[in-house]
Amino acid sequence: QVLLVESGGGLVQAGGSLRLSCAASGRTFSGNAMGWFRQAPGKERDIVAAISWSGLGTYYADSVRGRFTITRDNAKNTVYLQMNSLNPEDTAVYYCAASAGSEYSISRSLYAYWGQGTQVTVSS
Repeated sequence: QVLLVESGGGLVQAGGSLRLSCAASGRTFSGNAMGWFRQAPGKERDIVAAISWSGLGTYYADSVRGRFTITRDNAKNTVYLQMNSLNPEDTAVYYCAASAGSEYSISRSLYAYWGQGTQVTVSS
C-alpha cells in the first residue's frame, strides 16, 4: 500500500513560519516528481510548489514564490515545504502528491498519489 503522510501543519501568526513534511511509504518516489497543493474552503485545490525527481527543477505559484521553498530528500523518501512570511491567505489544507512522471507538473491530473492533507491556519 502506497502512503503519503503529511505533517507539520498547525496554527501560526501572520509573519510566522512552518515546515511541512511528506513521508512516503510502500514504494520509493525517488524517480517521481512531487508536489504540494492547497485547498481553502470553497475553493479549488491549486498547486503551490513542485519539484522534479532530482530536485534540480522547481516550480512555485506566484502567490508563494520567494516565501516558500520545496525540497526533497530521496534517501528518506521525503519532501518538504518550508513556508515563511505566512499570511492569512495561506490558510488551507495542504496536500502532498506524487506525480506519475519524473519532471514536475503543475497539472493536478498528473499526480497519481495523494496524502490526506494537513491543516495550516494563519491568524492575523
